[in-house]
Amino acid sequence: MNRVWKEFKEFAIKGNAVDLAVGVIIGAAFGSIVSSLVKDIIMPPISLLTGGLDFSNKFVVLRAAKDGATAFNTPADAVKMGAVTWNYGNFITLVINFAIVAFAVFLLVRGINKMNRPTEKEPVSKECPACAMTIPIKATRCPHCTTELAGGARS
Repeated sequence: MNRVWKEFKEFAIKGNAVDLAVGVIIGAAFGSIVSSLVKDIIMPPISLLTGGLDFSNKFVVLRAAKDGATAFNTPADAVKMGAVTWNYGNFITLVINFAIVAFAVFLLVRGINKMNRPTEKEPVSKECPACAMTIPIKATRCPHCTTELAGGARS
């Protein structure tokens, strides 16, 4: 039992496990932010442009309610009355949610990759074409084989 506990502690403290846990927690918070962005910021102008269309309440009644009713305001009302509905509006909203989350994650990963990319510095050394030894970039003569080099800086 002691060995299992030791292995578990090693696993839990490993960077990968902690990174994954942090990623899941931030991902959940990020998901609720994006949901609010779609619901509260993006969908209202789309609804305005489409004449008050509210995607989340779009549905088709597949089977009428127990009392035969087929006209309902929301999918929840229809289900309460016993109707079977196909809620395509909610699906459209979730697809838009997903596209925005995917794009935001893409931008985040792109930014992180850009930060991690090494900056290119001008070279400070080069190889002598005659002896293949490393020499300063400004050298006009190789200190190892004394070959005169073209393109070096002259003082």
